[in-house]
Amino acid sequence: MATTPTTLTKPTRTSRDTGSPTKRRNPMAPHPALWLFPVPALALYIAFFVIPTVQGVVYSVTDWDGFSPVAYFVGLENFVTITTADTLFRNALVNNVTFMLVVVVAQTILSLALAVYLVVNTRGSVALRSLFFFPTILSSVSVAFIWRFVYDPNFGILNTALGAIGLDAWRGSYLGNDQQAIYWVALTQVWFHAGQMMIIYIAGLQQIPTELYEAADIDGAGRWQQFRYITVPLVAPATAMVMAYTTIQSFKAFDLILGLGGNPPRASLDILSTRIYAEFANFRFGYAAAQSLIFMALIALITWLQRRAIAATNPEA
Repeated sequence: MATTPTTLTKPTRTSRDTGSPTKRRNPMAPHPALWLFPVPALALYIAFFVIPTVQGVVYSVTDWDGFSPVAYFVGLENFVTITTADTLFRNALVNNVTFMLVVVVAQTILSLALAVYLVVNTRGSVALRSLFFFPTILSSVSVAFIWRFVYDPNFGILNTALGAIGLDAWRGSYLGNDQQAIYWVALTQVWFHAGQMMIIYIAGLQQIPTELYEAADIDGAGRWQQFRYITVPLVAPATAMVMAYTTIQSFKAFDLILGLGGNPPRASLDILSTRIYAEFANFRFGYAAAQSLIFMALIALITWLQRRAIAATNPEA
């Protein structure tokens, strides 16, 4: 006689603590421990950027000298003085904007030209890339001392070379000429970082499909037309990066200016970073903090305007 099998219910696993059924974790969900990985970087960011920025905002509306336990609230007085009566800050601003314009234009054009000629991966082009990139690995102080030797009016390389080829009329005191000094420092800055910007452009150029140039060549487009209508628009994202980075570098050329112009630099070589440093050195911490906030806002504004200009001319950027 057949027997009916007994149906048994499989026991459900329960939690050891609560006795409730155990829930299986979704294998696609990130492990909770992964949220701990950003904590060290976030802590450093808060400690070295957020907190000092907040402190700078607080100090900018005081007359704190950096040592006194008490700082008196002065409101917007520091900002009003900077924008209306501080001729030294205005001179540094003019010098810095001039320096920035020269460096951004010259360095962008030079780095793009180098990238166009060295984009092909041959042994010669790779060697030249390394040669042009080499100055970037040097410290700013080293670069400053190298170019002080180049510009020296008595035994500098530049005057010696001009004298050797009979161009004595062109010899001069380059950093000693107040009308020209900032342009010679700008030349040093371009030599210092053009190779670095060249690498960014090479990366952008290598992303352009070669079929576009082949089609343009079949249509009879010359090299200049290919450069104007294919290369320039398609490297617009790289151009935006180069211009933004070069702008920030131009406003941060503190050690290069001090290395070439001395400490403190003459008025013709004074830029915003050296001017702010001078105020800190004179124990005007509240006033220098206000200058620093204007400095940061100016960099952000110029970078934003550059991106808008590039986006207006190249919508795909």
